[in-house]
Amino acid sequence: MAVTGFRKRVVALTVLIATAVVAVLVVVSHVLLSRVTDTDAHDLARTRAEAVAANVTAKGGRVVLTENGSEALDEVAWVYADGRLLDGNVPPSLVDRVEELAESGRSQTVSVGDYLLYARLVSIDGHHVMVIVRVDLTPYETSEQRSLTLSLILGGLTIVLAGGVAHLVVRRALRVVHEMAALADDWGHHEPGRRFNLGVPRDEFGELGRTLDHLLERVDNALADERRLTDEIAHELRTPLTVLRAEAQLAQLSGEPVPPEAVLGEVDRLDAAITTLLRAARARADKGSRCDLRSAARQAIAGRAVEVAIPPEVEVAMAADVAVSLLSPLLENGLRHARSRVWITARAQGEVIVVDVLDDGPGFDPADVDRVFEAGVTGGDGYGLGLPVVRRIAASAGAEVRAIADGRGHLEVTFPAARAMT
Repeated sequence: MAVTGFRKRVVALTVLIATAVVAVLVVVSHVLLSRVTDTDAHDLARTRAEAVAANVTAKGGRVVLTENGSEALDEVAWVYADGRLLDGNVPPSLVDRVEELAESGRSQTVSVGDYLLYARLVSIDGHHVMVIVRVDLTPYETSEQRSLTLSLILGGLTIVLAGGVAHLVVRRALRVVHEMAALADDWGHHEPGRRFNLGVPRDEFGELGRTLDHLLERVDNALADERRLTDEIAHELRTPLTVLRAEAQLAQLSGEPVPPEAVLGEVDRLDAAITTLLRAARARADKGSRCDLRSAARQAIAGRAVEVAIPPEVEVAMAADVAVSLLSPLLENGLRHARSRVWITARAQGEVIVVDVLDDGPGFDPADVDRVFEAGVTGGDGYGLGLPVVRRIAASAGAEVRAIADGRGHLEVTFPAARAMT
């Protein structure tokens, strides 16, 4: 229904524009034709007046007409000499107007009904001769009316043709949209990974297909990202819950109460996991946020045996809680794999701050450095799914994290440096 309405609007707009253009062309052509016919009528009148004036001469002190053998000319041309009709037969309906022109004493043109009267003053040996001619305007007006009628007919046909062509073109163009919509709907139910793949765009619909492909790709990536987040949540929450269940079952079998420190420790771990995952899902880069990196690192350490070698007053463009959530899993990973030592350093590098989280453990396998941040990937004693969460937080907050295989545990985080206040 919406597509049909769009088609009708396009056709209606085309017809409206065609009507306006045709109307302008008809009016302009009619005005130009009227001017041309008026010019022709005036030229004919002047030619007749000159032809008659050429036959007027003076003999013996009198004005005479040297030759006039045309009776038809007598009905359309009249010669007055000194106010007296010398030649021609003036129709009764024009007598008064013709005599006024003869007595006016100047050349002029007037319209009377369907006729054009042209008076030409000629001076011959002191005599005032007025040659008056009549031109019938009926043929010119008839020609104008026929031309106007033909223009209106052709204009109407043009409007109808423009509307028909617009209807066919729009219908054919929208057929591509119909097909794309049908394909997309079918893919949504059977093949969600399909794309239009129209190649290099050749027209607007090709650009539409490419845009829809990009949109579908983003939607597919978003859905995959949500699935990965679900996997991460399930994994991160399952571990502390499993420990709590094991402690409860052990207490049930032994008849002894569950140690409070064990329960509290796992509850804290569960709370930390939930907090981290929520920040990973909600974190966004905020140019107005900034925090002291050294303070954030100490909060992330939370009393654990980690050496801090971060200079004071180093600020990063990130909220403190986001920085803590980013560093904490990295430190936990280092403590889990270190033999005896974990330490954290920081250095300025242009417009970024590079933080290194290191431990003296076995480190990463060179073949795994690009895969350790993927959900479900483990290596050595197991990296766990904390690292995928870290990468999610980093990407959301405008930072970058990577693993480095240099014979020790080495995770590098690149923070955007906070700009100096002005």
